[in-house]
Amino acid sequence: APVTSVKILVDGRPLETARGLTPKPVTEGGAREYRLDVTLPERDLTLSVIAENKHGAGEARSARLAWAGAKAETFVAKPRLYVLAIGVSNYEDKSLKLNFAAKDARDFAAAFKQQAPLYREIVTKVLADATGEQLLDGLDWLRAEVTAKDVGVLFLAGHGVNDADGDYYFLPRDANTERLRRTGVSYLEVKKTLAALPGKTLAFIDTCHAGNVMGARRGAADINAVVNDLTSAENGVVVFASSTGRQFALEQDAWGNGAFTKALVEGLTGKADYTRDGAVTINELDTWLADRVKQLTKNQQTPTTTKPSTVQDFPVVVVK
Repeated sequence: APVTSVKILVDGRPLETARGLTPKPVTEGGAREYRLDVTLPERDLTLSVIAENKHGAGEARSARLAWAGAKAETFVAKPRLYVLAIGVSNYEDKSLKLNFAAKDARDFAAAFKQQAPLYREIVTKVLADATGEQLLDGLDWLRAEVTAKDVGVLFLAGHGVNDADGDYYFLPRDANTERLRRTGVSYLEVKKTLAALPGKTLAFIDTCHAGNVMGARRGAADINAVVNDLTSAENGVVVFASSTGRQFALEQDAWGNGAFTKALVEGLTGKADYTRDGAVTINELDTWLADRVKQLTKNQQTPTTTKPSTVQDFPVVVVK
């Protein structure tokens, strides 16, 4: 099937300056060439191309480009960091109550305030025990604020559930598990927001199935499909998930958080700086979370980090 569009990524994120996909005549052998004019930043970068047709998107093809021109003497501003942290503990349906999800969101957002100035400004919005409408407003805020020069972060803690068709929903405070399509927040809303962010994008997901909530366990929804979709090259999101497959996500009074958030806050405030260079990168945070969560939960919970092939490792925070 013929190519209908081409997506251009710079360092794993969509490039807004791509214009004018132009097909050339079919060449000998039945191949067709396409031309697309783009304006790239004047720096070293990874350029990726994804072709799409009526059947979907192909695999990303990437090349590392080195800027050989003169270095501009202009001032280059540090990026802004926008953090949307959502945690729901006190559900209107009392059977869904959690102890630490709302606190997890507050502690996660606060962890970024403790790091040295990798960013020129850190803007956080915490939605504790948010309704569905408040959650959607928060997603709109994140989408409106993040530019190509910024970093956008979404943190979700609470209950999640798959409906009978396998579609995934995050449960806000006013969710009714018998009326998911009307009261839950669809994964598609989350995906549309994150995929549209032009800057580097991170998602931290600590959610689970709303059924069979037993004691300190947050449930057992299988979010592998969600993670794999978000981290596909065309969406380009780095995803940290609290558990693997249908494992439970655990929380305990002794931790004061869920296991995932406790380890996450520790890592962001310096313990994940394995190289002792003052920065915590994606790969370092991944290593710390894997080891620390397994230690806290005695191997009952295995967090996962998935990074698109088009995104290079980069620092998340600089430690004081």
